[in-house]
Amino acid sequence: MFDLFRSRAKAVRYLLGGLLTVVALSMVITLIPGFGSGSAADDNVVAVVGKDAITVREVQNELQALTRNRQIPPEMLQVYAPQYIDQMILERSVAYQAKRMGFDVSDQELATAIRGIVPSFFNNGQLVDKAAYESFLADRGLTIPQFEDNVRKQILLSRLQNIALDGVIVTPQELKSQFEKTHAKVKIDYLAYDPENLKSAVNITPQDLQMYYQANQNNYMVPEQRNLALLVANQDKIAATINVPEDRISQYYNSNRDQFRTPERVKARHILIKTTGKSAAEIEKLKQKAEDLLKQVKNGGNFAELAKKNSEDTTSAINGGELGWLVRGQTVKNFENAAFSLRPGQISDLITTEYGFHIIQLEEKQDAHTQALEEVKDKIAADLKRQVLFDRMQNAVDQARLALQKSPGNIDQIANQYNLEVIHAEKIGAGQALPQLGAVPDLDAALAGLKKGDVTPVFQAPGDKLVVGEVTDVFPSHVQPLSEVEARVRDTVAGQKAQTLAMERATDAAKKLRAGESLQQVAKETGVEVKNSEEFTINDAIQGIGSGSAFSEAFTSPVGAVVGPVPATNKVVVAKIAAKIPANMSEFESAKSGIMQDLKQRKQQERRDLFFDSILAQLIREGKVKKHQDTIRRLVTAYRG
Repeated sequence: MFDLFRSRAKAVRYLLGGLLTVVALSMVITLIPGFGSGSAADDNVVAVVGKDAITVREVQNELQALTRNRQIPPEMLQVYAPQYIDQMILERSVAYQAKRMGFDVSDQELATAIRGIVPSFFNNGQLVDKAAYESFLADRGLTIPQFEDNVRKQILLSRLQNIALDGVIVTPQELKSQFEKTHAKVKIDYLAYDPENLKSAVNITPQDLQMYYQANQNNYMVPEQRNLALLVANQDKIAATINVPEDRISQYYNSNRDQFRTPERVKARHILIKTTGKSAAEIEKLKQKAEDLLKQVKNGGNFAELAKKNSEDTTSAINGGELGWLVRGQTVKNFENAAFSLRPGQISDLITTEYGFHIIQLEEKQDAHTQALEEVKDKIAADLKRQVLFDRMQNAVDQARLALQKSPGNIDQIANQYNLEVIHAEKIGAGQALPQLGAVPDLDAALAGLKKGDVTPVFQAPGDKLVVGEVTDVFPSHVQPLSEVEARVRDTVAGQKAQTLAMERATDAAKKLRAGESLQQVAKETGVEVKNSEEFTINDAIQGIGSGSAFSEAFTSPVGAVVGPVPATNKVVVAKIAAKIPANMSEFESAKSGIMQDLKQRKQQERRDLFFDSILAQLIREGKVKKHQDTIRRLVTAYRG
């Protein structure tokens, strides 16, 4: 892996690259100070909270980071962006209000919080590598003071939230009512109208296709794509070009002899009959079984086959009881004493340990010694190769990138010169995988804004590969013509019309049922079957038609009442209530704790939302929070486009 070849500071940054987002998402995303916020023009400011500006650049950078880290797919940005902006403004407003109310965070509290967020940079409470820590934050657009300010704000926000949630209670009556609501059951007889079965009954005109296509062209937008000619540094290929001289291997061996000292060791197999957790009577029977196996082995039985069939050490049993090489201190004492006292080929008597009864077969035994150069020569050569491999790969792609910039289009000659592979990738868009390389997390960022003839930065691909490439063509984003997507449009229009037809038939069926016709009569007239559900609660799933919550009306209506039409899973359903079963109150005590937790969490969320929204509304009235709606609208529209 490349991380093994990089400098320590770089390795730390790469290994911990996603930690901040995972552990303190809201802190990093919603509380980063604005870039140059003090002088940002109104067109570049989304909102101002106190004197703190949230900039367009800030929002864009954070949304890009989320897509790059695969936390949200790029195609969902148009949905997520407005919610994200609102959340940024809300959380920063709450932190501002907490500060205004006199809440503060001590240096000790701040230090404790930071150690909890990025623990790998600390040892015994002390920062161990300030340069790596600074670089890690710099990769996220933060300085240490900015990050510390963010953490303070997050602590303040949490404190104000705790005030809002303090004292939330659930009354006994609320508990009982919720139990009765969630544990009552109904049973229905129903008719289900499936749009999929009605597609053949709908009529689709050219005008229908044209109207839908014109109204939904964004659904058929092809994003910007690029053709790429890529140069790939393959670890195995470049490693094959690295020759380690014999004298370098000898020099390393002589300078590091201690690395090649091998302690006394044995190679063994065993059969284990476990006794852990067994009674005395059971242990006696297991001992008899172990003694019988010992007799079979000592009478010439195949040790490996007997281990496969009988050993309860499942890890070694599949390999015939093979344990490999063992050194002293690696196994429990009784096992170690027996194994190291045997001669090669010898089989032990029954050995008792805390795990059970063992039978050991010793295969080989070696005294402590220093391995000869010939024994470790290949390993030393491989280690020395690894020490220079990444630098050789990095140097190759860096030189190739310079050559590409000087001589675009000359990719095959450059590949031969630097021993690189060539891969051609056509029409690559955001989030797409590369042929032969797969998904590359950094690809979208590497290609952003590149024109035909431009050369990409060096980026890393799966399989320990380094890649650089030339953009050989750019295809602007465009709407596919109707002729190319007509089949998709037709299928969508057919589905919509079939859904409408299913609703019309279900509505007509409901009218007839309410007028007194029987389910069987209406089913025959409309070409469907009468089906019967099992008993279900409002939180249950009803086989074939979806969630019980869709039929909430059934829980408040009498037996015999008609319910629907109800849009259920892929169907439209009309039902008659066949039976109602009240909640079994004998189960109330066992369910009470879970209901209490659910109700409390719901109340806390409602109170939190109300409290935070009231803070935001008050700050807006006071002029402490100013939203720049035109800027927000343009930013959101850009993502929708």
